[in-house]
Amino acid sequence: MPTPAAGRVPGHRAPCLAVIDPASGETFDEAPDQQPDELDGAIDRARRAWPGWRADPAARTTGLNAAADAVEAARDDLAPLLTREQGKPLAESYAEVARTAARLRYFAALAPRSRRIDDGRPVHSEIRWQSLGPVAAIVPWNFPLQLASAKFAPALAAGNTVVLKPSPYTPLSTRLLGAVLATVLPEDVLTVITGREPLGAHLAAHPGIRHVTFTGSAPTGRAVAAAAAASLARVTLELGGNDAAVLLDDVDVDRIADRLFWAAFRNCGQVCMAVKRVYAPARLHAQVVEALAHRAKTVVVGSGLDPETRLGPVNNAPQLARVEQVTQRALAAGARAAAGGLRLDGPGYFFAPTILTDVPPDDPVVTGEQFGPVLPVLPYRNLDEAVEAANGTGFGLGGSVWGTDLDRAAATAERLECGTAWINHHAELSLAQPFAGVKDSGLGVAGGPWGFYGNLRPFVVHRPREEEG
Repeated sequence: MPTPAAGRVPGHRAPCLAVIDPASGETFDEAPDQQPDELDGAIDRARRAWPGWRADPAARTTGLNAAADAVEAARDDLAPLLTREQGKPLAESYAEVARTAARLRYFAALAPRSRRIDDGRPVHSEIRWQSLGPVAAIVPWNFPLQLASAKFAPALAAGNTVVLKPSPYTPLSTRLLGAVLATVLPEDVLTVITGREPLGAHLAAHPGIRHVTFTGSAPTGRAVAAAAAASLARVTLELGGNDAAVLLDDVDVDRIADRLFWAAFRNCGQVCMAVKRVYAPARLHAQVVEALAHRAKTVVVGSGLDPETRLGPVNNAPQLARVEQVTQRALAAGARAAAGGLRLDGPGYFFAPTILTDVPPDDPVVTGEQFGPVLPVLPYRNLDEAVEAANGTGFGLGGSVWGTDLDRAAATAERLECGTAWINHHAELSLAQPFAGVKDSGLGVAGGPWGFYGNLRPFVVHRPREEEG
């Protein structure tokens, strides 16, 4: 396995990124801090590799299936490295590697479909599909491999080439993934480049890029869109979420409590479509708080490499500081911590799983995105009030409704202003379904055939009918 690509580069004299293990807070490796001129070269090579890659659909299918095989063969190298730099439990890292391979296989099986248009005119019109060119994929630190493959798999399947930039907090597993895929894909079809800002801004604004696909915060997404506008590149933005879980008055709290807890706390709450706030009927509010607080107090928190760990650390020091700040602000405003509420003693970026009650409804922990192991639970008096509160933010990524009467729950879910609504579960996605947000949660569509066609452009051919045959 080409492990040198995952860590220090022998003889590398350029600046390097220190990579920190969030479970210890200590540097354990480094990655190249590449500069704009290196990025320019990567984009130029991607441009030159594009004609050959787009010209052979059969080779793309074969290559992406071989890439999936290679990822699965490398799982015992990829998963521990992902846990080391990201912090999530090892079982979740293995699941992320498996999802990466599955996504490659899914998109390898897709092909664009031409379509004739018959509008009564004496011409033959056919819609065909063509690739765009080099694609920029900019990926955050919460799911480095899974989100990378969500961008490069459909782009490559559509015949584009890709320049992939991971977060400087999690560059190693992505570099290793790139090295693994380089053993089966043609040269320069997929390039991984690592570095600090302004590398991402340079990538988004580069005139050689024809599609920018970004996952991250709404403010950064706006900056990415503005940068891409200079060259009129297509933009797909998967931005933040403040997903609400609305519990109906017929909900069985004991039955759903475990699912609800993990919908909020998986990956230490660092999931864009995690449950970020819970609205519970006033008469059930105390029971919901107690059930969630019990799980928060008893879940095993620790290093992701420990097989007993269910909840790892926050990924990085700035995010830990943000989680601590938003929690302390809520407590100062009158909220009460039914569990947690503070940073854990010892090394690493650990914050106690926190359930907040008595939270002012306009507090930032309710109206914003905490992106960490903190969950406010708010009571409501009637369902209209709960739906209005759920819709009362600038975000619109996902939401869920929990109850026994599934028809009533479905009717309530349709009232949520979001891209995806779940009933009695949350944040579960099929590779075949679209994923998109409304309002400040995104622009464009990822996932399924929609994400595939988002990497293509229509090309229309007209010819006189009498020339047919």
